[in-house]
Amino acid sequence: MSMPFYVPPEQLVKDKADFARKGIARGRALIAMRYDGGIVLVAENASNTLRKISEIYDRIAFAGVGKYNEFDSLRQSGIRAADLTGYQFSRRDVDGRSLANQYGQIIGQAFTHESKPLEVEILIAEVGITAESDCMYHISFDGTVSDEKAFCVLGGDDASITTRLQESTVTDSTLKSSVQRAAAALAGPDRTLSADDLEVAILSRTSQRRCFSRVTDADISEMLS
Repeated sequence: MSMPFYVPPEQLVKDKADFARKGIARGRALIAMRYDGGIVLVAENASNTLRKISEIYDRIAFAGVGKYNEFDSLRQSGIRAADLTGYQFSRRDVDGRSLANQYGQIIGQAFTHESKPLEVEILIAEVGITAESDCMYHISFDGTVSDEKAFCVLGGDDASITTRLQESTVTDSTLKSSVQRAAAALAGPDRTLSADDLEVAILSRTSQRRCFSRVTDADISEMLS
């Protein structure tokens, strides 16, 4: 009788984490940050049809990096969960924290029990009535949920992008200056990103109900000028 192949749990977890990180790092990065009117999400994405940023509910946005089919499946499940909660109870009962916890459980379960982890990182952003109530939840490939403050970077060379954002001078927190900071951080010192290379969406605090909207290429070009 042959003995089953044994892998130490520490090595198995490390191998899964390395596999997921490599898959996520191959994709283009995404930045979410607060501005004076809400939350802006900026992704490097040349496609006009395969979106990284989407609306989940009235005041909640979803953003994902990594394997498109995997994070888009998560996006759809989040929309169904939010719609069901809003229908059964109240629209006010749908909040970003509960959605982030659900996503953390799903992704963590896949990381622990499946042979191949999900190669995704996702962000749940929720704009509040006041700036103090804005929320950004970063869910990592192993299901870890982090509450981010000023900004959040997903995918790509996230360490370098985070450093560039931290070093950039903040003169104001308008939408235009925030998009410029995000585009410069995504591009780095050796590139320049145009409107065609970016996908931008906002959660606007001034809207009464549906706060999510996409920014057109023409408006992005004006912001970058």
